[in-house]
Amino acid sequence: MYKLVVVAGKLRGTEYKLEEGENTLGRSEECDVHFPVNGVSKKHLSVTVTQDVAFVKDLGSSNGTFINGKAIKRATVKNGDKIALPDSILQVVYVKEKKKIIKKRVETHEEDDEPTYISGGEMPENIFGKVIWLFKYRLMPVVHGINEEYEWRVLTGILLALFVLVTVTLTIFPVMKTSQSLLLMEVAKRGAHYADEIKRLNRGALARKDLDRVDTKFMEQGNNGVVSYDLFDIDGRIVRPLTKLNMYIDDSFSVQVREWAERTKKNDGDLPIVRRLANGEIGIGQKIKATNVKTGMLDVVGVIAIRFKPSSIADEASKSRVAYLEALITSFIASIVFFAIVYYMTIRHFDEMRFQIEEALRGTRKSIESSYLWEEIDPLRSSINSMIQRIRELQKTDDDMSFDELESDETYVANLYEFMQGAHGAVIVLDSQKNLAHINTLAEDITAIRGSSSEGMSLLDVAREKGFAATIIELCDASADNGGTSQKGEYELSGHYYNIYVTSLIGRDNYAKAFYVTLIKED
Repeated sequence: MYKLVVVAGKLRGTEYKLEEGENTLGRSEECDVHFPVNGVSKKHLSVTVTQDVAFVKDLGSSNGTFINGKAIKRATVKNGDKIALPDSILQVVYVKEKKKIIKKRVETHEEDDEPTYISGGEMPENIFGKVIWLFKYRLMPVVHGINEEYEWRVLTGILLALFVLVTVTLTIFPVMKTSQSLLLMEVAKRGAHYADEIKRLNRGALARKDLDRVDTKFMEQGNNGVVSYDLFDIDGRIVRPLTKLNMYIDDSFSVQVREWAERTKKNDGDLPIVRRLANGEIGIGQKIKATNVKTGMLDVVGVIAIRFKPSSIADEASKSRVAYLEALITSFIASIVFFAIVYYMTIRHFDEMRFQIEEALRGTRKSIESSYLWEEIDPLRSSINSMIQRIRELQKTDDDMSFDELESDETYVANLYEFMQGAHGAVIVLDSQKNLAHINTLAEDITAIRGSSSEGMSLLDVAREKGFAATIIELCDASADNGGTSQKGEYELSGHYYNIYVTSLIGRDNYAKAFYVTLIKED
């Protein structure tokens, strides 16, 4: 099986698997290998794979196709050949398909039990452990079931909204209820004062049955919060208001007050009856007693029933609703900020883990580690590290080196820099990643690269001539693949041809650690 690996250019590190038969490459999305790089034709070339043989054919591209530095129309390629395209270099890689049989002993179980992370195993003995166990393995499965239908972020947002709603409600409602109770108590006292005033003014007239002298004018002023009232005798016949004179009571609260007065007419107590009615009204009833001249006893000569609803009750209810809505809106706004913090703080761990896994699979990292603290995710990280190590062992062949920590390239770059100090020609020093480490004045004049502003940057990014940078990178790869031996190439710069020599220093881990590039002008 063949594949193309981009070793230089914008898509560096990208791999393309070649299927058996013809594989077209170009900028067009219709190509088998979509290669979106400027300078590459819509259908640039084709690679035909027949078993162990690969054949490259240029499809009339505008900038041409180069294999190992030579322009071709058609050619057979082998493992390690470099295909140069505008701003990119691809390497042909032949992968031997190996089949390894791994024998694994599978234990048989009589019962197909659920995993312990779902069932929870046996319940702990202590009370605290039981509470946690019941919450985790009995209540949380309901939430996990919802998570199967909704995304994690949506479910988290819903739970946070419910939390805010419940918290604000449980916090605000008791305060509102207490405030309302105090207000109703004051209103009841005010209504009781009205009832006592009726009792004081009309006790004598009712005792003498002098109905013309009964005075209830202040109850009908309209600005005292009185919705309606009934002044009647113990039999329920209305005395006031005049519009109901000699009619019998039919109001439910008035009937209730009459029954109360009938039951308690022999009691010595003088306390009124107070009830909360519908529509925010307060019902107040009071017995009116007078001394019977014949018996010398106090008899009930009248009963007053008042429906009381001052404007302060409606105002208090309106203000309470506004306060509740304000608290709810403010809490929801704060919860949105809190949700964003928790959400992005959580996914940062997974973004970091995904990036490190990709690095480990490419071979540039031994294991995944995190600079952030999250103890609960450490077992997952350990399992992934074990999988990466296992994959590496399965893919390793006899020619592969054991994966140790990559040796630093700083010492090697420093040594080549010392060599550059005594050089008479144009010299460029690259680090192990083929980034510009040092460049002398002669090389700056030839390449138009300024070392002061370009050190540490990729040669492809700082070189004006991308083909020149691609040629050097290709020679660097060739030197690294051949144990550090010198590699020669040529390139035209500013109308002059230069011979390019590249030598690499190989580290103890058998990786190229630094590259020494010299430019010699042809005579």
